[in-house]
Amino acid sequence: MDIVKAALDFRRQNGNRPWPPARLALALQGGGSFGAFTWGALERLLEEENLVLDAFSGASAGAVNAVLLASGLAEGGREGARKNLEKFWTHASQSAAFLPKAVTLPLGFLARAMSPYQFNPFDLNPLRVALEAHVDFERLRHLASPRLLIAATRVSTASLRIFRNDELTVESVLASACLPLLHQSIEIDGDLYWDGGYIANPPLTPLVVESDASDVLIIQITPSRSEASPRARSDIQRRIEQINFASTLDREIEAIRLLAPLCAAGDASGKWAKLRIDRLSAEDTVQSLAEHSPGNLEWSFISQLREAGRAAANDWLAQTGDFAPHFLTG
Repeated sequence: MDIVKAALDFRRQNGNRPWPPARLALALQGGGSFGAFTWGALERLLEEENLVLDAFSGASAGAVNAVLLASGLAEGGREGARKNLEKFWTHASQSAAFLPKAVTLPLGFLARAMSPYQFNPFDLNPLRVALEAHVDFERLRHLASPRLLIAATRVSTASLRIFRNDELTVESVLASACLPLLHQSIEIDGDLYWDGGYIANPPLTPLVVESDASDVLIIQITPSRSEASPRARSDIQRRIEQINFASTLDREIEAIRLLAPLCAAGDASGKWAKLRIDRLSAEDTVQSLAEHSPGNLEWSFISQLREAGRAAANDWLAQTGDFAPHFLTG
């Protein structure tokens, strides 16, 4: 029997595994403006009143979406979360605040030729302004649920730092989204940090361990596939970044494949034995995503990504016949 069909039949028929799941953990990948795909997927998930969103992990744009979602839920429930995401992405598109102007010409040349300490000596970061306008970090630090795991890369040791609820500040999210050729390093407690996607994009193993959910949904926005043959310097650089940011997720998934059976043997709660991980991938629904720029904040592109994310989440919830789960352990 085809493995995908078997997986779908299992989900529909197994009385012990209701579908859609009652509790869900979310792993949100980074990828600049491609994060609008995640916005659309989250918007659709929020419409499922009986679905408890238990924990969120994220890196870079995934970290931004995670704190927007959690802050909105804390302030106004599901509708508050939906509005908060919409306001942020509208703001980002209108002001091009999500990524600095250095990613566009003519400053793009300066960004390649100079460090951010030279072309941006005052460390101006419009993302800081946007986050402070849309996220109540004081409230997030006192939230017990949902749990938040925000990834950043410690520059000095090339190691992962996870910021949890009680540690969250605008600095920790900026650290998670700090591309070192565009932004000055973010200093927290004497350590310098860069984009979390270099180490974990997004953090998956910590999420599985710390969440109470046995269902985990990865929302992947960094393209892993490309049909193009990059020749221009900018295209080569973009593809290198895509490979770097996509490979960390594949390594974590493979590690969990090996880890899950071992953990299940000694897990009294049964979470590891029931663990089920799915992945929604933006490149499956957005044509030639790898050839697009993650700095493109034009509203037409943002809207296209949002609608693609909504459609992908809807298919996942409905488990339509043409939906193929990427990874299944349960």
